Amino acid sequence: MAACLITSVPSVAQNAQIIYKNHCAGCHGAQMQGSAGPALKKKEWKHGGDRASILKTIRQGVPTTEMMKFEGILSAREIEAVTDFIVNAQTAPQLLKKDELPLSVQTKHYKLKIEKLVTEGLNSPWGLEFIDGNRALITGKNGDLYTLENGKLDAQKITGLPKVYGTDLVGGMMDLALDPNYKTNGWIYLGFSHNPQNSPDKKTPGMTKIVRGKLRDHQWVDEQTLFQVPDSLLVTGGTRWGCRFLFDKQGYLYFTIGDMNRANDSQILTRPSGKVYRINPDGSIPKDNPLYGQPNVLQAIYSWGNRNVQGLAQHPVTGTIYATEHGPQGGDELNILKKGANYGWPVITYGIDYNGSIVSTETQRAGMEQPLTYWTPSIAVSAIEFVKGGQFPRWQNNLLVTALKFEEIRRLVVDGDKVREQEVLLKGYGRVRDLKIGPDGALYVLTNAPDGVLRITNE
Repeated sequence: MAACLITSVPSVAQNAQIIYKNHCAGCHGAQMQGSAGPALKKKEWKHGGDRASILKTIRQGVPTTEMMKFEGILSAREIEAVTDFIVNAQTAPQLLKKDELPLSVQTKHYKLKIEKLVTEGLNSPWGLEFIDGNRALITGKNGDLYTLENGKLDAQKITGLPKVYGTDLVGGMMDLALDPNYKTNGWIYLGFSHNPQNSPDKKTPGMTKIVRGKLRDHQWVDEQTLFQVPDSLLVTGGTRWGCRFLFDKQGYLYFTIGDMNRANDSQILTRPSGKVYRINPDGSIPKDNPLYGQPNVLQAIYSWGNRNVQGLAQHPVTGTIYATEHGPQGGDELNILKKGANYGWPVITYGIDYNGSIVSTETQRAGMEQPLTYWTPSIAVSAIEFVKGGQFPRWQNNLLVTALKFEEIRRLVVDGDKVREQEVLLKGYGRVRDLKIGPDGALYVLTNAPDGVLRITNE
């Protein structure tokens, strides 16, 4: 198993540009304008802006920062090439801003048309679901639920929504899903960070809560609690909350809870953090769940040893469920979700901690799953979606993978437990939080920084 790196290209200059795009742009911006990390086109450099200093930084990294060392990941020639690419950029013309990026992008099979449907009015959008051909619902991390109708935001706010605890790394309103029988029963499912006191204080213990309710005249009504742990299992100051949803073809609801910055809890079946769960739509536990009937465990657990699953998608033909998972600094993963499987965190990992320390010296252990592929450095992998419909026939059943830090959408050709091909389709338009194939076959994309909705079609 090897990390997903770059494929060879005809020229050194092109190679350097692709290396930068795949390994550097997620932190430093597609145009070197800065993103999750500092800008690279500037006059003052903290660690030296001459060629030798940049080369050293790329090779060795910068301890106590997110700048990891690339020696051993990229070849010496590749490091030299991307260094020269960065140095040469200092005398290049003025870089494009995000609102000046092209609205047409050529990919291997299609020329994509990018339409900016929504550019204002959303606050940290998180999840997207279509109600019908004209309407979609969007969750906002601050506890909002927006309605998108005919490509425009409904100005009237939805009231009566549950209160959320924390709106940054400590949770907020996260994913949503529609009941498979939504047209007849109207159930909408929400996942959010919660504490019983509804306190905004980050020192107050909390945990992910799953509810369902209905919308009536812009009001959230008939709320039912489906999953909520007892107070003794709440966590103080947690990060990495999850929470992604998936209804499978059998009608089961899967949801995820991250490790809450308590890595070891991922291996403990009496604690909620670091797991994938499966329940019936009414919140009851399926009798074929791996821990069903066992005392003193959370019987909704479907898998464990997860760090922070941020994407769930079921293959349209095979029914196999795939999951994307955040690693630490390095080691973002794509896995096949299996009942009762242990995905190894923090016992095995392909990443290191953010401060450069070793999480584990092991990458494999008997009884623990291996990823189909992993990304080093971490792209901050997020939502995933299989392509279906008639808009992109040559991509049928390909898996679209999104990234936050790397601000991208990748297309993966997945064949069972093998990833045959990867292509970066879009990069630099914002941190990609969620995406869905709409009823019209177009690709709808939720972005943060800037907050917005993109509609992508085959030009």
